[in-house]
Amino acid sequence: MSVIAFVGLGNMGNPMAGNLVKAGHSVIGYDLMEANLAAAAGRGVEAARSADDAVSQAEVIITMLPAGKHVREVYADLAPKAARGTLFIDCSTVDVESARAAHAIAKEHGHLSVDAPVSGGTVGAENGTLTFMAGGEKAAFDKAEPLLQPMAGKVVHCGDGGAGQAAKICNNMILGISMIGVSEAFVLAEKLGLDRQALFNVASTSSGQCWALTTYCPVPGPVPTSPANRDYKPGFAAGLMLKDLKLSQEAASSAGAVTPLGAEATSLYALFAAQGRSDEDFSSIVNFLRGSRES
Repeated sequence: MSVIAFVGLGNMGNPMAGNLVKAGHSVIGYDLMEANLAAAAGRGVEAARSADDAVSQAEVIITMLPAGKHVREVYADLAPKAARGTLFIDCSTVDVESARAAHAIAKEHGHLSVDAPVSGGTVGAENGTLTFMAGGEKAAFDKAEPLLQPMAGKVVHCGDGGAGQAAKICNNMILGISMIGVSEAFVLAEKLGLDRQALFNVASTSSGQCWALTTYCPVPGPVPTSPANRDYKPGFAAGLMLKDLKLSQEAASSAGAVTPLGAEATSLYALFAAQGRSDEDFSSIVNFLRGSRES
């Protein structure tokens, strides 16, 4: 078992760290918010007074942070202080360039590193069923994989440093686009007088089926476990979807890729967020397309 420093104990990091404790690892956690530290302590995570304290004994450092600038800052701060050969795993969702910069910082100080963003939301984090999309050298991935397994339903090595973030950005662009498409179909069905269950029964077993429909249906009823049945309590917040869509467009611009649907999805979620609805589940975009908050 390993001594793991876990930096970033928010809605995702907290249950992830807890699942590492359940697997028998010694986890020392740090977060800027006292409430997050207290919640993590309730899961058996040892609360550190600072990030430096958290990593002082660690063999592995896992980060779950809001944005690329935070990852760069934490790596620049902690990499020189960590014991040589420490494994750095970043589970944040950030831009590819920040991920590659973090790898470079880790390598400069003699550490192994993996970028391993996740899919599965807070439910997956709680249940230990996240999908990890990992980028980094094979030696680093081979060392990281067994540490990710207690938090995972699936772990995929996507390629060299930054490939995990590239996979996450592409995946979530698909998700944002498909959720809008599914939502538009249900809104059109309502206008045509077609029952939502009837549409679901047809589309979920024919060519319209996709995860946004069959697992995360944006209207109440057809999929009882979807956030639509909990007044769109996330789940995966619309503000986070907007963040990921913006990352996709930054990446597309940098790579010279044409993503017109990705661009349109980004614009629609930006308008939705501008209504003050960033904290709603991203599937609530159906209400924006309907033109009301009603379901």
